[in-house]
Amino acid sequence: MDNSFTKLKLANGLMVLLKEIHTAPLVSLWLWYRVGSRNEIPGVTGISHWTEHMQFKGTERYPAEVLDKAVAREGGYRNAMTFLDWTTYFETLPADKINLALDLEADRMYNSLFEPEEVESERTVIISERQGNENEPMFLLSEEVQAATFRVHSYHHEVIGDMIDLQTMKRDDLYNHYRTYYVPSNAVLTLAGDFDTEEMLTRIRELYEPLADGAQPEIKIRPEPKQTGERLINVEGPGETTYVQAVYHAPAASDPDFFPYLVTDSLLTGPSSLNVFGGGISNKTSRLYQALVDGELAVSLHGGLTATIDPFLHTIVATVHPESTAEKLILALDDELERLQGAPPPQEDVDRAVKQARALFAYGSESITNQAFWMGYAEIFDTYDWFLNYLDRLAEVTPEEVQRIAQTYMRPGNRVLGVYRPTGNMEVPA
Repeated sequence: MDNSFTKLKLANGLMVLLKEIHTAPLVSLWLWYRVGSRNEIPGVTGISHWTEHMQFKGTERYPAEVLDKAVAREGGYRNAMTFLDWTTYFETLPADKINLALDLEADRMYNSLFEPEEVESERTVIISERQGNENEPMFLLSEEVQAATFRVHSYHHEVIGDMIDLQTMKRDDLYNHYRTYYVPSNAVLTLAGDFDTEEMLTRIRELYEPLADGAQPEIKIRPEPKQTGERLINVEGPGETTYVQAVYHAPAASDPDFFPYLVTDSLLTGPSSLNVFGGGISNKTSRLYQALVDGELAVSLHGGLTATIDPFLHTIVATVHPESTAEKLILALDDELERLQGAPPPQEDVDRAVKQARALFAYGSESITNQAFWMGYAEIFDTYDWFLNYLDRLAEVTPEEVQRIAQTYMRPGNRVLGVYRPTGNMEVPA
């Protein structure tokens, strides 16, 4: 992988990262804003996600119906996402059409309309999305577990927000959120692909430096206090299937423990894909798969660690086998964790876990779109060097570090344990 890139900050505070990749006549542009559910308070939960939706409703220069067709007509692809720490917009286009993406993102940084009728239309869409989620057992369980894990920090609520806030938020709430956080000094612009860096910088300066820098938004984050004992959550709902979700308070992505934790996660449940585009490899050699699925206590198992600004979660989710129980599964889970806490894993097990994590990372880093993604994503919670040093940091992890991670983080007192218990009914009781 060619690690050469250009990074600079414009006079108005916009961070810009550029990486020339001449393997195909494509360019991918990502514009990241440092705002997500982490920045929300009760009363406006879900506002970052809703604001993202409003960015597709048009400006004076790019009305919605024009916006919808412009990128597709040029043979491109675009989308947007909101997460815990960020909101991002991207377009991947033929190289000679990238000016369109540069122009429309500069335009909608300041000129989105937030027409009242569009706000109300989108309220219906997002409430419907929330209602759809509430039909999914794992959403119901995960929401309760996450809320129990974070009593103080704003990671407490789901990205989509609480239903009451979606019903009562006003147009001005959304517009003020947009004007507060959608400013150059709170944004990261990344481009990767077939371009000349100096020519691209000239075009970026023409379009983006005239934009007012705005005030750097004040960020008030309340740190989560140390958990003082295991928390148990039972959720009842429709269906026939029992699920178990165990979450452990985990380190932030910038913490030195994050990389040994990635290897520990890979050893126990298979490697995590940190790339939002997903992708995966088999986890059948992982310890918990062999203990729980091969042991016929679960029919499926997966885990995951998330790269975040503040400490978040390591999650283990299992679908309980019809012939087993949640209680038997939890006992077997704890037996495996105690085995790892009691003795370092063999070096060959760590080598395999690292190899799998490296392979998944490579799968999620190859395309031009993914290269542009990683530049911005890593800058949100650390710097792009985090990405460039990823493989070296994994290779440094030792069996003793894996054991220490299990001992330090994967204790009952550091977890919330949730069980979804089906009622057998197909509807959630009123």
